[in-house]
Amino acid sequence: MTTSTSVSSLGKESKELGWVKWLRAWYLLMSEILFQKIYARHLQNPFPLPPLGGINFIVTGATSGIGLEISKQLVESGAYVFMAESGAHVEVMELDLLSLESVVKFSEAWNSTLRPLHILINNGGIFSMGQPQTFSKDGFETHLQVNHLAPAFLSILFLPSLQKGAPSRIVNMNSLMHRFCVINTSDMNFTQAVSLQKDIPKFVVEFGHSYLPFLFNAQEGSRSALFAATDPDVTKYCTKLKENEWPVCAYIASSCRPIIPSREAHNVGTSQSLWETTLQMVGLPLDAVEELLTEFCKL
Repeated sequence: MTTSTSVSSLGKESKELGWVKWLRAWYLLMSEILFQKIYARHLQNPFPLPPLGGINFIVTGATSGIGLEISKQLVESGAYVFMAESGAHVEVMELDLLSLESVVKFSEAWNSTLRPLHILINNGGIFSMGQPQTFSKDGFETHLQVNHLAPAFLSILFLPSLQKGAPSRIVNMNSLMHRFCVINTSDMNFTQAVSLQKDIPKFVVEFGHSYLPFLFNAQEGSRSALFAATDPDVTKYCTKLKENEWPVCAYIASSCRPIIPSREAHNVGTSQSLWETTLQMVGLPLDAVEELLTEFCKL
């Protein structure tokens, strides 16, 4: 795919997904499902990693699937990995993304060690859209909390440790389902009826098993995260985005190549509104990042 250096203009939040965007999103999603192994045929399996001795990683959702595979390969390359699994070069730390209190305790436990954090991989996530809507004890819709609020909160709380480990990285695991995304910060819990968006995941769940032969296994699925966490060219690409004033971070496809995310993802107005709403929902002031980094500089 080709990349573009254009910048989206400031815009208001979108509350509807037009049919053209909806069809394009389906086209991209189905192409990824059916042809992802072809797009990634140039990649080695398992993904080759450089020596990672002395590098501290935190991997969430690391007890099974892609998270476990990521952790396994990092350890084999000499990294020190913090996850919910014991073994050589691995330390157990409990984290429940459905509890913001657990997120705070997890970050406090790490920060108390005074160790630098070099790479945070936010891999933990859920996808159970075909099931009845549920809410966490914090009062947030479970997908919203596990897939967005908790990782964002965790990343912010780890900023001092990441600063200590600079140059450091935060890798967020995502999917092409974001192309169906419509951000409405006045309804973050998805309580208003948006039938189109709610029906899309149900369709995927119902027919998903028929696509299994085309999908990556855990080892193949781990490659893009490992690439994003360790490849030196990722930082060069991020620098290029900044130079061209793109208001987004690098988005790496499953083929380990940078691609352009949805237009909604780099809508500056939407991004700012979502950022402020996220901080409010997790109980942080709007200047939380500045305060954390200021405190770090005083140490």
